[in-house]
Amino acid sequence: MRFPNAAPLALIAALALAACGGSDPAPAAPAEPAATTPAAAPVAAPAAPAAAPNEPSPEFANLPAPYNTANYAVGARTWKLCQSCHLTAEGAGHLVGPNLYGVFGRQVATAEGFAYSPALQAETFTWTPEQLDHWLENPRTFVPGNRMSFSGVRREADRLGVIAYLMVETGYQGEAAPAE
Repeated sequence: MRFPNAAPLALIAALALAACGGSDPAPAAPAEPAATTPAAAPVAAPAAPAAAPNEPSPEFANLPAPYNTANYAVGARTWKLCQSCHLTAEGAGHLVGPNLYGVFGRQVATAEGFAYSPALQAETFTWTPEQLDHWLENPRTFVPGNRMSFSGVRREADRLGVIAYLMVETGYQGEAAPAE
């Protein structure tokens, strides 16, 4: 009787036995002190203290109501919807949308070097947190004919958070005091 697969099976069995033992165990590697083991890469500290969802954030404490009750994490998360088209750093230039640094207190459609739609150029309001809230709720209906393709931020808490975030990130100086 012939066993055609006997050679490969014998080889597998021999390797299995060799792997299972039959020799003295290898000496254990000397233990290294814990101090010499490489540490995990340092994790960057969060940009802001973590506030529980729906909890006010300390970054916003100096903002006027209701923005002082906003949540930083919500604002930063919502800002991610905007950052592909807008920058917030002073002097950083424009992307698809205008740079938002200094937007509060600025007349609409006046950021130097940005080509606004005729619809926005025809407007005469000044950007306030309240105006931005209406704009973010639905840009297409707030100023019909504008070029912004974004459909809006539907949740009020998200708008509150992103406006507070922008107030902090864009140099908000508060409402201008009335002249005496």
